[in-house]
Amino acid sequence: MTTSTTTRTSLVLADVCLTVGDADNAVTALDHVNLTVSRGEFVAIVGPSGSGKSSLLAVAGGLTSPDSGTVQVSDHDLTQLSATRRARFRMDTIGFVFQSGNLIPALSAADQLRLVGHAGGRSVRRRARDPLELLAAVGLSAKARSRPHQLSGGERQRVGIARALYAQPTLLLVDEPTAALDRARSHEIVQLLATETRERGVATVMVTHDHDVLEHCDRVLEMVDGRLS
Repeated sequence: MTTSTTTRTSLVLADVCLTVGDADNAVTALDHVNLTVSRGEFVAIVGPSGSGKSSLLAVAGGLTSPDSGTVQVSDHDLTQLSATRRARFRMDTIGFVFQSGNLIPALSAADQLRLVGHAGGRSVRRRARDPLELLAAVGLSAKARSRPHQLSGGERQRVGIARALYAQPTLLLVDEPTAALDRARSHEIVQLLATETRERGVATVMVTHDHDVLEHCDRVLEMVDGRLS
């Protein structure tokens, strides 16, 4: 049976443009960007700092609205959704791994994951995985009860990765996942992302400066001055 393009495709950016800054200091962050990522595909984006990589993730995840173009995730055009519906859609469909971790200070590592289920809708709770299993997958079994201030920078980053995988998202957007990790742990984490991507049919886009881990990706694209090649 032939699978349609819409079924296989999870993310489509079409002719996306984004300008940041005020009129006197405006910078083109995204310059007519086109990107298609299919389910089960792991795409890396490399490029110099300030080239627009993080802006691309923000637009793909509905955190920022582009000036023009369309952003489709699982056949939903994010540019046509209200802010409220877009936020709900993000919770149900998209997993984010932020460079800073963005953990809640008062919560343990396990509760950081459980909060996703409480905040999400019924579909999120139904898909949710065992938080202890995910923390074990990122090498943090012994840290399940630890709060962010008791974790190293690399451990906080790994909690963020486990949290992003918790509700089995359709689209996974990852910003510099190895920035605070040593070489061996970097390969382990990116291999985990690759395995999750392929086994669970997730579309994954990873921004990275770490060329050592690119071997785990299906495609590597370069962004320079807001243009994707």
